[in-house]
Amino acid sequence: MNSKFKPLGYYNYTVILTYIGMLIGFTGIVYALEQNTCAAVICLMAAGFCDMFDGAIASTRERTEQEKNFGIQIDSLSDLICFGILPAVTVYSMNLHNNLVLAVCAFYALCALIRLAYFNVDEQDRQKTSNTCRELYYGMPVTLSALFFPIVNAGARHFGWKSSVAQTVTLFVMAVLFLTPIPLKKPKLIGKICVLICGIVEVGFVILTIDGV
Repeated sequence: MNSKFKPLGYYNYTVILTYIGMLIGFTGIVYALEQNTCAAVICLMAAGFCDMFDGAIASTRERTEQEKNFGIQIDSLSDLICFGILPAVTVYSMNLHNNLVLAVCAFYALCALIRLAYFNVDEQDRQKTSNTCRELYYGMPVTLSALFFPIVNAGARHFGWKSSVAQTVTLFVMAVLFLTPIPLKKPKLIGKICVLICGIVEVGFVILTIDGV
């Protein structure tokens, strides 16, 4: 088969987990539109697990410059869907026709978009002068919404907080932190294990609070 008739893009194992994460994120958006908040939140956390390991998997294979650039772009596009659009749609679906919540959700999605676009440009420039992995980020990574948002959502149900206020404030604070140039070290293996343990505990907490929906 002539190469020019092959589908565009890359389909080796280095990007498969990113594709899976994006599909999970899209599924979560559908659940959010159906106002199935718990399913949407679980999808958000599942997408977070995928994102945690896709970079490590990609680094196990020698890639061309084009494959590396594709990996940067596809990872950020997937992150926008999973950690930018999904939380925003989830919060608004719980507060339909509330213009203030709509404005905050739109602001959150915009800040996520700006951060991811800036990261892409910065990462491509960095890779021109360095072959090492990034060790320092500026601003809160959008992927941390998979850790913070579900716990606020579950906490609101479990402790009887006013859910719409807690979640809207959480989105606004995260949106500001996306663009605030606070230096954050990239977690090493021990850090990732701690995040994974926190995520597992969080999943259990979310599941236990489902009956309270």
